[in-house]
Amino acid sequence: MAYYTRVLTKQDDFPTFEELTDILRTDHPHCKLNIEEGDEEEWNTLLLSSDEEVEIALIERLPVSDGTLGQDQIADLVEDVQECKPETGVAWLLDYLDEVNTVYACQHLLGADSEEGSAALHALRSSLFERGESILQADLEGFTNEEGFHIVWQFSDSISGAWNMGVLQDGSWHHFKMDLGDPDHREAFLNGEVPPDLTSVRITGSQG
Repeated sequence: MAYYTRVLTKQDDFPTFEELTDILRTDHPHCKLNIEEGDEEEWNTLLLSSDEEVEIALIERLPVSDGTLGQDQIADLVEDVQECKPETGVAWLLDYLDEVNTVYACQHLLGADSEEGSAALHALRSSLFERGESILQADLEGFTNEEGFHIVWQFSDSISGAWNMGVLQDGSWHHFKMDLGDPDHREAFLNGEVPPDLTSVRITGSQG
């Protein structure tokens, strides 16, 4: 089954092919982009690969409007989170998804598992996210807010490790790092609460 990460943005403008290739030239010169669909000014699908022709990822730009694949992807994501937790994060997310105008869907291919391929894909995905008014989604993980903190749980029960999380309380995001495998941390997050033994909390207003 194909694995995807996505940038979901309220913006409808997008970087040119040249802007994205500049990122690779500067920081990842052993990787390259080719246009699979579209042209340099209005690309639809890009193939990220290594100099050795190992395919790393397909990056699709999917505008969201009536009858488009972008609209279908948003509908699928909405359906997937209906039973997720915490409820406050899901409610914020559903409102946000209703305003998304573009989906950048990154299908991870064989080369995405290499150190170089993973770093190049991360750089391109981050450049799309950092244009603003965007959130991130990863299959089998969940969604972030606009600051990149994880707000909806879709992990497997066996997950562990430190992760940057956020819960929405009284209109403000409470950001912290928790242990995904700690049952007390997990229970608190799923209830929309900051784990009581964590003190490194940053509070910001709710965007979206």
